[in-house]
Amino acid sequence: MKFSTYLVHITGVSIYPLISLCLFVVFFFLMIYWMYSIDKKEIERIQNLPFDDHKKI
Repeated sequence: MKFSTYLVHITGVSIYPLISLCLFVVFFFLMIYWMYSIDKKEIERIQNLPFDDHKKI
């Protein structure tokens, strides 16, 4: 049997794709907001992290 045939028998299973889509859209817009609101010096710091020889905790 196919996996989708099992999903037909579960009550209320159609809400899960909607929830996952909403979570993805919220996360996507939060990342866009963060990208435009972050300070340029912070971007440079993050950009140079792989090249730092000393570790800052």
